[in-house]
Amino acid sequence: MVHLSKRLTLEERVETADGAGGFVESWRVVGDLWAHIDARSGRVRNGDAVSVSVVRYRIVVRSAPVGSEQRPRADQRFRYGRQAYVIDAVAPHDEAGLYLECWAHVEVAA
Repeated sequence: MVHLSKRLTLEERVETADGAGGFVESWRVVGDLWAHIDARSGRVRNGDAVSVSVVRYRIVVRSAPVGSEQRPRADQRFRYGRQAYVIDAVAPHDEAGLYLECWAHVEVAA
């Protein structure tokens, strides 16, 4: 059994026309999910002006049917307070299909 102790907000990207031929990106709340979060690995990536710390996380949530709005996707993110976990991949966590494993990352200026 997985201990889901963190309440995360699932968000999806929304693009709105800016009236000048481009768009403005924002995030829409999809809903809240209880989760278990594990930090898995970290590294520093050197950028043009600043180094960036990248930490990968495994986030486990209850499963939802494919196509359900409550099922996380790789083009979404989880928000926990001010922290945003960008979802890279989603896969079953267990054989029974009760949980999903979401692989996500957080980038912070080092």
